[in-house]
Amino acid sequence: MLDAFNRWLQDSVFKPLEDKKMPVMEHLVELQVRLTRTVIVTAIVFLGTFFYADTLVKWLRIPLQNMFVPSTLSWEPTDLPTVPFVFLAPAEALWQNVKVAGLFALVLATPYVLYEIWRFVVPGLHAQERRFVGPFVCVSTAAFYCGVGFSFFFILPFALNFLISYGVNAGFAPQISIAQYVGFALWFLMVFGLIFEVPLAITLMAKLGWVDAPSLIRYWKWALLGSFIIAAILTPTPDPFNQCLMAGPMFLLYWVGIFGAKFFGKQKLAEDKLAGVPAAAMATAGAGAAGVSMGKSSEGEYVGVPSSGQRR
Repeated sequence: MLDAFNRWLQDSVFKPLEDKKMPVMEHLVELQVRLTRTVIVTAIVFLGTFFYADTLVKWLRIPLQNMFVPSTLSWEPTDLPTVPFVFLAPAEALWQNVKVAGLFALVLATPYVLYEIWRFVVPGLHAQERRFVGPFVCVSTAAFYCGVGFSFFFILPFALNFLISYGVNAGFAPQISIAQYVGFALWFLMVFGLIFEVPLAITLMAKLGWVDAPSLIRYWKWALLGSFIIAAILTPTPDPFNQCLMAGPMFLLYWVGIFGAKFFGKQKLAEDKLAGVPAAAMATAGAGAAGVSMGKSSEGEYVGVPSSGQRR
């Protein structure tokens, strides 16, 4: 059943995409066409997201004064006071709507963008590479969306509630610029979307033979240190709380990548064994021959090569 499906996939999907040995100019023309399609589709999606930009900004404000409850799958308000938003420049509110609409348009158009990239790259790939790249792109897209959702429902509300509560308890009145809040929220969403790509990146490197699970386990302390360094660079605020919120999931996903490298990594053990059999056999044969000659020579003090004059 699986063999029949693989044959159908190869004959119906992959063979029509075989490279026809196109000249360089034809490849450039095809690249231009696909880039034009991508820009047009993204622009159309942007028009739709910009029309609902105010609604998207309101949704983006939900994690500020609400916490998501997984047991009831609903948002519950926190004890924070009402936090008003202000804008400090005439075009600040409009620009934030454009930024939010553009980012959401790019995220929504990602499947089509990946499809155009796939159609352009796949003719130059081998059959085995095509079978691997397609699922990898789909899984990486799903992982990015999972990272964005995880940040929106869990990390972002927790971080905002802690930071605003700290300021309120210190005696300050909360009043947030719309530009600062939108930049903070969007940066958190994008970074966590990329963090969820860590296991796939490690699995891909293991598949290519660049790393393996034992070496990754051996350097886990360096991975922990690197997680905190990367989190310190990527967090929009310098406080250690947000740094820990970002470094913790990153380090856990590092271990998920180790399991991926263990199960899907390049198997070198069998190849090394096969490659080592002739050498071991030759070494054994050589050792045996040496043992025989040593055994013969041990009967006398020295066995020399007879000269031609001694032969009869």
